[in-house]
Amino acid sequence: MERKRVAVGLSGGVDSAVAALLLKREGYDVIGLFMRNWEETDGNGVCAADDDFEDVKRVADHIGIPYYSVNFSKEYMDRVFSYFLREYAAGRTPNPDVLCNREIKFGPFRAYAKSLGADLVATGHYCGISHENGVHRLLKARDGGKDQTYFLCQLTQPQLEDVLFPLAKLTKTEVREIAAREHLPTAEKKDSTGICFIGERNFRNFLKTYFPACPGEIRTLSGEKVGEHIGLMYYTLGQRRGLELGGRQGGDGRWFVVEKDLKNNVLYVSQGDETPLYSTGCILEETNYIPTMPEVNPFKCRVKLRYRQSEQGATLFWEEGGRARLLFDEPQRAVTEGQFAVFYDETACLGGGVVVETFGGIAKKLS
Repeated sequence: MERKRVAVGLSGGVDSAVAALLLKREGYDVIGLFMRNWEETDGNGVCAADDDFEDVKRVADHIGIPYYSVNFSKEYMDRVFSYFLREYAAGRTPNPDVLCNREIKFGPFRAYAKSLGADLVATGHYCGISHENGVHRLLKARDGGKDQTYFLCQLTQPQLEDVLFPLAKLTKTEVREIAAREHLPTAEKKDSTGICFIGERNFRNFLKTYFPACPGEIRTLSGEKVGEHIGLMYYTLGQRRGLELGGRQGGDGRWFVVEKDLKNNVLYVSQGDETPLYSTGCILEETNYIPTMPEVNPFKCRVKLRYRQSEQGATLFWEEGGRARLLFDEPQRAVTEGQFAVFYDETACLGGGVVVETFGGIAKKLS
């Protein structure tokens, strides 16, 4: 029987390297595929993508598989980065990593892999997949602390077809141990952090290159002016650092952001009291369901409102056209417009949608 060919997305990191190694050991005809989405150099004129591709070459040579590179910078700019800028300009806090998976890794990347003769596509994501009777379910990873289904919540059934996730049953510690035992060149390479195209640069400085300064007032919910902000897009709900209000006299506790008023260019803050940050539900748009829209309405589920959050109980009321209303079992803190609310049952990711509005909290804006 002819071996199936698998195109593995090699990023230059340890996870994708171990994924490729495991698939080769299972008998697949493995090829490595590196994609460039962002080509900006740092202050020293170094492009991080170049360094990552050198690691891909070393990994592929060590494992003994062919490798290719493909440039999706234009697609990334058109489909992901432009969205990122629009969302920040609208005062929201987007998650471009979710969009990158939907619009690039499981879009043009997958199509390019198929053009190279790949029967299957694989990545180093920590999650699982089941393919039964033409239905594809996105499963939680064994390592709950590394589970990455949150970032795949927008994938459709056609995108999940012919996909493998070799790290589904492994913990991060076990992946590192395999990499060290097999002397993979990236065995000790540290994990990447933050948004992929920003890397480890100062996020505020990065935004300043795209948005002009637009300072305004910082006020309490009672209307008292307590300072000035440098531009609403540089702040997010619940933020404590960077407000420069520590020198103010009186009051107990730290200051944090509770609301952004774009119309009047006012940043609202609270000191100590976090109750204004809590809401009992939210409205979602661009809602995607895996594998299909629920048969009952409403339906009970678990939800994550940000990647590192533990699952919370909720009830989802779905509507046609991708809109839904999510009601939390318990009030949730700092539910942020632009972020994704992702649904789960005991074993699988059921999809997710973009938070466009919160409700049921203490009034945050002055009338």
